[in-house]
Amino acid sequence: MLGKIGLSELLLAGGLILLIFGPKKLPEIGRSFGKGLQEFKQATKELTDSVQLDEETNE
Repeated sequence: MLGKIGLSELLLAGGLILLIFGPKKLPEIGRSFGKGLQEFKQATKELTDSVQLDEETNE
């Protein structure tokens, strides 16, 4: 149920975000969200690489 988001829900969420933040603020919010996501992916990759190196040295 929670993973199934349709087009109408996305449009409703987008409309609410547009009403709350306004059209001038949306690009800034998108950039900050993208940077945060990129940093999260990089940290996750570094963590998995570190764990794999630890496993290889223990073998």
